[in-house]
Amino acid sequence: MPATTVPLSAWPGRPRSIRARVTLLAMSVVGSLLLAAVLVTAALLHHLILSHRTDVAARAAREVAVAAGAGRLPTHIPAQSGVLVQVVSAGSGRVVASSAPLQGRPPITRARPSRLDTRVDTRVCARSDLLPDCVIVVGFDVVAKAYGPVTVYAAVPQPWILGNYLLESVMAGLCVVVLALAAWGMWRAVGRTLRPVAAIETEMAEITASDLSRRMPVPGTHDEIERLARTVNATLDRLERAVEHQRRFVSDASHELRSPITGLRTRIELALDDPAGTDPRETLEHALGDAERLHQIVDALLALARLDSGAEPARAPLDLGDLAEAEVARGTLRLPVTVRSEPGVLVEGDRLQLARVLLNLLVNADRHADARVEVEVRADGGEAVLEVRDDGPGVAPEDRERVFERFTRLASSRRKDAGGSGLGLPIAREIANAHGGRLYIGDSERGARFVLRLPLLRDPLPRDRPDGS
Repeated sequence: MPATTVPLSAWPGRPRSIRARVTLLAMSVVGSLLLAAVLVTAALLHHLILSHRTDVAARAAREVAVAAGAGRLPTHIPAQSGVLVQVVSAGSGRVVASSAPLQGRPPITRARPSRLDTRVDTRVCARSDLLPDCVIVVGFDVVAKAYGPVTVYAAVPQPWILGNYLLESVMAGLCVVVLALAAWGMWRAVGRTLRPVAAIETEMAEITASDLSRRMPVPGTHDEIERLARTVNATLDRLERAVEHQRRFVSDASHELRSPITGLRTRIELALDDPAGTDPRETLEHALGDAERLHQIVDALLALARLDSGAEPARAPLDLGDLAEAEVARGTLRLPVTVRSEPGVLVEGDRLQLARVLLNLLVNADRHADARVEVEVRADGGEAVLEVRDDGPGVAPEDRERVFERFTRLASSRRKDAGGSGLGLPIAREIANAHGGRLYIGDSERGARFVLRLPLLRDPLPRDRPDGS
């Protein structure tokens, strides 16, 4: 079945459009700021215009009030800059003097100053439609020699812009235009910013497990998008290497398992085809050897799988010299092994795993040595060092890293032991790495010298203290 891919835009829970969400958020902020600016500007303009017109009326009313206090006023008070004046008797409410346009008219307002003030400010409208005919009125109480107590009113036409919502409408229209232009600019800017992300999405959607060689386009923007593309490409590099490593591992494992399985099946088939011509004991011994090799390969594969899973090894203080002497004392090797160890070389790790490292190194040395194998344990600075040396042909410098690759067996190894799997040394190195150490092949005058270095445990906590704590 061909591999299928699902575009990122179809993933459940994914926002419909990051571009739209960013634009909407930006417009919400800009719109709120513009609305606040419109409200503040409109209120300020209203206040400034109203204050100016009120001051004009107040000056005119004050001048007339001063004139009324000094003597009799003319019947027709001359208009000043469009200001209309009325002088109304406080007692009878009769108009005693006024500007020519107000002759014969009743008082323009009945509003009077309060007891605590001699001034009154009000607004009078003749009608209430789209453009109301309103005036701003300012009055002063004064005692005139000729009239007694009077109130001098001065009225100025209210600017038409204050009597309707035209100013607010114009400013709201400008606000909408500015907001629309800002939204358009934001939409385009976000689109240009996210265009590389869309290209990355398209490439990612076309990548399948069968083809991991494709890479994301890297824009030269020197920003987060470029770093994202480079990070994705680096991840794909690691993924491609891991998949290739897995494929090679599966292929090698299949090859290694096929040989003993084929041998076992062939011997059983021969024994069944010609029971009289085969020795049952010999057949069973060969079959047992094939089964033992299968067991070793499967055990090694399981060990590698546990190591590849990333599980941390159990850690406990242990003496590396005691471990070496215990493993050598088992006596399972072909040649004698000499152990030289310093006392108190302590490390922290999994005893079973580190024992497996030592056993794999001993088996490898025993396979290639001519007459002797040596093990040395010592402390070197902040590291515990375990060396396994043999007097065999050694390992060429160009092959010292290859022997740690899985299923890698040099020609000399195949001649010495045709039943090996090529997993012992790779497992040993993986265990060393999991313990924060190193395993490598060092220089030597003769034979091979495998060196294991682990962090030295200098001050281990005692398990049982004298005080019982």
